[in-house]
Amino acid sequence: MHNALLIAELSLREAVRKRLVSVLLVLSVLFIGFYLYGIYRLEMNLDERAVNAGLDGRSTTGLSNVPVMYSAMFGMYLVYFLGALMSVLSTVGAVSGDIENGVMQSVIARPISRAQLVLGRWIGFTVVNVVYVALLGTSLLIGLYAITGYLPPSPAPALGLILLSVTLLTALTVLGSTLFTTLANGIGVFVLYGAGFTGGILSAIGTFADSPTLTTLGRAANIVMPTNALWLGSSYLLQPPVLLELSKAARGANPFFGSEPIALTLVLWAAVLAALAVAAAMWRFSRRDL
Repeated sequence: MHNALLIAELSLREAVRKRLVSVLLVLSVLFIGFYLYGIYRLEMNLDERAVNAGLDGRSTTGLSNVPVMYSAMFGMYLVYFLGALMSVLSTVGAVSGDIENGVMQSVIARPISRAQLVLGRWIGFTVVNVVYVALLGTSLLIGLYAITGYLPPSPAPALGLILLSVTLLTALTVLGSTLFTTLANGIGVFVLYGAGFTGGILSAIGTFADSPTLTTLGRAANIVMPTNALWLGSSYLLQPPVLLELSKAARGANPFFGSEPIALTLVLWAAVLAALAVAAAMWRFSRRDL
């Protein structure tokens, strides 16, 4: 385990050396600033409308604040999406990249097993990705509260489901890095990510159209790739009662936001799938010819 942690530390240093961390910080600050400025302008517009209507103020949980609520939801969806991109793009060459540029031969010549190397790579990149998404989501929510006084319900468990999705994507990308070339791995993981999103769309259409077949297909896709299901569960926790009532009235027709809580079994399956992916990556690379 000590060797795996050493590799994780080296992965973190590599991320800093390649300016991955600094680039992320700059782009994240720009994204948060741009999005929060939009929310600030929206808040000013809604306050002006309330004054023109002769109202003393707006309730943060009432229908008059629905635009702010949806802005918060879409902001967190962007956090989830950016986290998914970060998970794949930062990890896509975790193992295959070192093999392709000839660095791996010198690394495995040291007293460290291949399984420890893969485990360390996964730990290092997971730390980078999880910390990035956690800071991004927390900054967005704090900025939203500071500007509007509104904070979505259950933000901590909602962000936890997003972080689990990031962990799973990182694990699957590390596994693909031991099986395929860097390019093929990136394409393959994005296809899996798209399959999960497709599952959410099929489930929404199946629920709205009373189609058991589409609903079953959507659930099957969510089991194969539960990342989108984790987001839907997160979005459910972020919705106040007024938005949940609108979602239920629409019979789940919106594929971006969940109208029902995520099943605990699906959360556990996502965690188990991440562990299985890491274990499979360790096993596969231990038996791979370089």
